[in-house]
Amino acid sequence: MEKTQIIGVDLGGTNLRAGIVNEGICESVVAQPLYAQGSRVQILKQIFGVIDKVISPEVKAIGIGVPGLVDPGSRIPYDIVNIPSLNETDLRTVLEQRYQVAVKIENDANCFALGEFHFVAGRSCTSLVGLTIGTGLGVGIIADGKLFTGKHGGAGEFGMIPYGGKNIEYYVSGRFFSNVYQIAGEEAYRRALEGDPEAIKMYADFGRHLGEAIKLIMYVLDTECIIIGGAVKAAFPLYAKSMWATLGDFEFSRSLAALKIETSSLINGNILGAAALYLSTADGRPYSMNNQ
Repeated sequence: MEKTQIIGVDLGGTNLRAGIVNEGICESVVAQPLYAQGSRVQILKQIFGVIDKVISPEVKAIGIGVPGLVDPGSRIPYDIVNIPSLNETDLRTVLEQRYQVAVKIENDANCFALGEFHFVAGRSCTSLVGLTIGTGLGVGIIADGKLFTGKHGGAGEFGMIPYGGKNIEYYVSGRFFSNVYQIAGEEAYRRALEGDPEAIKMYADFGRHLGEAIKLIMYVLDTECIIIGGAVKAAFPLYAKSMWATLGDFEFSRSLAALKIETSSLINGNILGAAALYLSTADGRPYSMNNQ
């Protein structure tokens, strides 16, 4: 891996984090709450604030993951629902002019998938789907060793597909527990760990819905590996059995037999993924099928 210091920025809907990625290790991480409803000037000031705390002359580039779509041509983010003032902001140009280093910008779920591929799974596979299961469901696709984002940057939004009278994200996200059982996810998790039968049943139900979502992903993409990240990954032992049981009737036995489903092992994975936007191009090849 190139011995280069990169700043990775994770711009979430409620929190903002940045850190230095040096030889695959995330260092000097800083974090602060994000005032998501602030003006464009206020949001930019917050982004500058975390970068300023970690920037140094050794930093060669900045990668930033945003909770919205990014146009593959202009690299301008749009449809950022949780941070409305940042829509259509040429964030890459703003940051390049301020810090005089290269800046890469991408959807945060795509960053997650690219980070998993670049730092971990790329050693053993060429295709991967990253699922970030938290407040919502984010999906990033690696195909033939490159990130696939689609013509307009919206590929992989499986959570928006109609399902069960709602959409997949309604049932496959941390909000599943409040949506279906009117209980906070944290409370359901605590009760399940204590052996509460009702909470354990909730997680089995969650696993069934996740299994149905994975079947859809497999029919479309036939990927080698699915990596689960986000708040729900810690509860994987509670829903893995029902997830795999639901996958039992998947029609293509060879694909199912080869499929690996794992939880993310990366610490500060979103920051590493943002840095991977630059590191994956260090050999001169584009990290994505859709942009250089």
